[in-house]
Amino acid sequence: MASSIALPQSRTDNPVLQFARLIPGIALLATIGYAGKLLEKNVGAYAKAHHWTFPNIEYVLWAILIGLAISNTVGVPAIFRAGVATYEFWLKAGIVLLGARFLLGDVAKLGGLSLGLVALEIAGATAFMLFLGRAFGLRPKLTSLLAVGSAVCGVSAIIATQGAIEADEEDSSFAIAAILALGALSLFTFPLIGHWLHLSDHAYGLWAGLAVDNTAEATAAGALYSDAAGKLAVLAKTTRNAMIGFVVLAYAIYWASQGQAKTIQNKAKFVWQKFPKFVLGFLLISILATYQFFNKEQITALANLSRWAFLLTFAGVGLRTNFREMKKQGLRPFAVGAIGEVVIAIFTLGLVFAADKIFGL
Repeated sequence: MASSIALPQSRTDNPVLQFARLIPGIALLATIGYAGKLLEKNVGAYAKAHHWTFPNIEYVLWAILIGLAISNTVGVPAIFRAGVATYEFWLKAGIVLLGARFLLGDVAKLGGLSLGLVALEIAGATAFMLFLGRAFGLRPKLTSLLAVGSAVCGVSAIIATQGAIEADEEDSSFAIAAILALGALSLFTFPLIGHWLHLSDHAYGLWAGLAVDNTAEATAAGALYSDAAGKLAVLAKTTRNAMIGFVVLAYAIYWASQGQAKTIQNKAKFVWQKFPKFVLGFLLISILATYQFFNKEQITALANLSRWAFLLTFAGVGLRTNFREMKKQGLRPFAVGAIGEVVIAIFTLGLVFAADKIFGL
């Protein structure tokens, strides 16, 4: 009889150790976020006390700027990286908790409007990005990844589509780098343009949710304008996110028809696998709030938890953005992405102006 020897369990398989690996990075996110709150409170007060002319910089931007400074100077040490990567979890948690601040009627009304605008945005953005990619001579699958990233939900859409169309890792890396760089730039340009055009909170929030690719950057761009704009940006972006399964399915079917990807056997199962489940959490919390499952104190507590979750998210946005790494990916995908983003921003702004005239945002 052959003897068997039980091998010791790998340290990385121990859930306690896995959780422990996250603690330094999460602590860094929290420290940067709290530093952003302190800077917002104290820098403005100090400038006012000394009669300085200094812009009112909100904690959102402070947290991002601190993260950017660390990422692009000393870098993020390996011990922090696993925890910093949890910023996407905090983003989704923040969106779910934000549902407490939306009554179901508001979601139905604004979400219905968002859905119509999202359909127009996805169709227009996809068509233009495909045209632009061909004009610049990019590889077809790289063009597809840039198109889905720009039209739907940034990096998440690119990752979901890469596997579905069997794109190369290099194409995915190029597309992600371009989308991340442009998402970082949107944080600084969108609020300035919004104020220059004197957009209302509703109009600006809807525009940010339609035009900014990544959910984290769209949330931050909205929050930089106002709290109300931040709420609308999250709602519009969540509506875009809900479409990801259908868009990825369309790309998968196209590339399968070209003999360059696997045929999808169960389309309903495929859509469900790609569907962002946190959207359902957002709707559930909104339903509970609508039917007064929470009292006022609990609503306030959930709103505060949502803000703290977003604070960790904003710190993570800065920490994961390294311009030197993005520069290595080359200029052509970035050029296609940049031109596309400008055109999409103008196109979606036109959609918002039209919606404002028709529905009175």
